[in-house]
Amino acid sequence: MGEPYYITTAISYPNGKPHIGHAYEAIAADVIARHRKAEGFDVRLQTGTDEHGLKMMQKARDLGTTPAELATEMSGYFREMCDALNVDYDVFIRTTEPRHHEATQELWRRMEAKGDLYLDRYEGWYSVRDEAYYDESELVEGEGGAKLSPQGTPVEWTVEESWFFRLSRYEDKLLELYNSGDFIRPESRRNEIARFVEGGLRDLSISRTSFDWGVKVPGSDNHVMYVWVDALTNYLTGLGFPNEEGDYARYWPASLHLIGKDIVRFHTVYWPAFLMSADVPVPQQVFGHGFLLNRGQKESKSVGNVTDPIALAETFGVDTLRYFFLREVAFGQDGSWSPEAIVTRCNAELANSFGNLAQRSLSMIFKNMGGEIKSDLEKSDADVALFEAVASGISNMRKAFMDLAFSDGLDAWMKAVFACNQYVDEQAPWALRKTDPARMEAVLMTLFQVVRDLAIAVRPVVPSAIDALLDQMGVAADARGYEALEKSDWFAVLAASDYAVEKPQGVFPRLELPDDQAEGDAA
Repeated sequence: MGEPYYITTAISYPNGKPHIGHAYEAIAADVIARHRKAEGFDVRLQTGTDEHGLKMMQKARDLGTTPAELATEMSGYFREMCDALNVDYDVFIRTTEPRHHEATQELWRRMEAKGDLYLDRYEGWYSVRDEAYYDESELVEGEGGAKLSPQGTPVEWTVEESWFFRLSRYEDKLLELYNSGDFIRPESRRNEIARFVEGGLRDLSISRTSFDWGVKVPGSDNHVMYVWVDALTNYLTGLGFPNEEGDYARYWPASLHLIGKDIVRFHTVYWPAFLMSADVPVPQQVFGHGFLLNRGQKESKSVGNVTDPIALAETFGVDTLRYFFLREVAFGQDGSWSPEAIVTRCNAELANSFGNLAQRSLSMIFKNMGGEIKSDLEKSDADVALFEAVASGISNMRKAFMDLAFSDGLDAWMKAVFACNQYVDEQAPWALRKTDPARMEAVLMTLFQVVRDLAIAVRPVVPSAIDALLDQMGVAADARGYEALEKSDWFAVLAASDYAVEKPQGVFPRLELPDDQAEGDAA
């Protein structure tokens, strides 16, 4: 069993259906998980829903239902999204589960035993939408002089009895954590959080008495925990905490919390401080990715540009969407998408470049060699150069993916694809059929091998299409990880078997803009 690698998404707040941002994060986490598995790691991927808090109570009230019924319904939509986008999670956690209440209350008891909790009265600004408290100095002025949070959400003055966490005790320890390695990525987020902590930390209100939809505070049943204490503990719950054997012993501390940039503070200030207080190891890394913008605009109901990710996948294909999101956007930065961009990028690279390379290669083997696979053919300098170019491209892709630089990694992969297409044009196997059949066979067998290597390399991103291609190539299901790239005898073994290439089916069809989009462009 390989080195453990535990990756989590932020758990989604289900007071509305999934949007494009949820899909982007889930896909990125799945690609990371699949890539690490291909590299030989023992991977565990967790996602789920964060179902407590005032927003859920208010939404349920507006809909004439209960928070529990709303949570169950809406959580189902997020699970459905993950399944539709081929996100191969190991655990889907719900914060309404009894095991989560147990884990969260145990964390609370440990912080209390450390002397880090005390009862007092909270007076200050609170944003229901953000589920966050803000200092007066952080507020911005909105329309008509209204006070807004730094995110532009409404705030209200709140006064109530509250348990407080001695966050101020952890300033130095947090700064030491930030300066000791890559706990926060990318660097811009690390610098932002370090400046915030250097400005001084105030103790944090971590319970509410104005509503009861949440995890009860041990010994203070009229209090429920601040939703972020509750939500963040999910990363422990899924490993069986407070039982510190089994999955917890193997996978904690988490290798990576993958989250949106808008919740970095909660994950890199509050969360590690809670864990330090409870004498629980902190995660190895938190990565705050950027937003995915719709034609440069953040999606919102008021603008009317909210996209259903499942509908988008049904229109363009799941693998296509997965490839586009990671290829188009430099991971960690904001990026933009549009139907035209999806069609343009994926037609050029998946359909025309790699898809056509694979289809042409297999078709020529089927037509000109009767589908037969032959090994021990004489290699030319051009063949050797192509093997080296493809190996280099795949190596660079793997290194980039280890660093979460997906766009750079796929760029390296595409350069290898382009080298293959240039090789096809230069070698012209269709002409060699008449002039030099033996050389034609060597060219086609070279192409067969590099197509297989390129397919295995990109499989974490577009798994369904690649599996369909590798099925057609006779590559065994258990020989599709990166360790297979290091084995030199696979081709001779396949050639010695009864396998023969049949008439191939394309796995990356060309995309067209939907009719309504095309009409809109014409207008």
